Amino acid sequence: MTGATSPASGAAAAAPAPWPTQADLGGLDGFGPITVDEPEGDPFHTAWEPRVLALTLAMAAPGGWNIDISRAAREVLPGYRGLSYYEIWLAALQRLMLDRGLITAGELADGHAQGAPLPGRPVLRADAVAAALARGTSAERPPSRPPRYAVGDAVRMRADVPPHHTRRPLYTWGHVGHIEQVHGMHVLADAHAQGLGEQPQWLYRVAFDARTLWGDAADARDGVCVDAWESYLQPLEEPLSPPAEARP
Repeated sequence: MTGATSPASGAAAAAPAPWPTQADLGGLDGFGPITVDEPEGDPFHTAWEPRVLALTLAMAAPGGWNIDISRAAREVLPGYRGLSYYEIWLAALQRLMLDRGLITAGELADGHAQGAPLPGRPVLRADAVAAALARGTSAERPPSRPPRYAVGDAVRMRADVPPHHTRRPLYTWGHVGHIEQVHGMHVLADAHAQGLGEQPQWLYRVAFDARTLWGDAADARDGVCVDAWESYLQPLEEPLSPPAEARP
């Protein structure tokens, strides 16, 4: 249903973004029914999966990456849709470690180290894991300016195509919703994933009517809420940026 003109919003849905992101699969069609044939509450399905989780957590400190870098590495993987959950985590971890010289292609192929580890890197030791997980990391930051939007405001999701990974779901581009909640200022994932610092912005919960996104065939009772940073949004009085006919 994406790609059609939405009568409710008056804007044509955006063409596929040139940056290969998997962050918006929930708004795309053609993947068939969702089947759930696994026991409830079991996070792992094979013996190697918990080791991948442990390796991913342990390598963040010596690797020097943050959660947004890690997430972006997963969401731009070739073949993402054909991989299981922890296969995605493992492939992204390998890519991050190769990019930063923490392993070599030869070591990855052989399955063992071929040299001494890099010196001076922090290590997450076993006795510190529980405390690190319990502590977590908040992405909320103290407000440095007032929010541009308030609850109830009508806003449009921007439709410009960024030259990098983004958390802005493609199926919402150019469509109109309203502010349902103001979350506070949070680290901007798009900048953080590029190593450009936190650049915190106001974060909003934006509610969309399903018919706005997918036309009159959608159930009138349905809606979608999307958390969107302020730079993802524009007021209705501004022209759609860029105009629909100028999108790639």
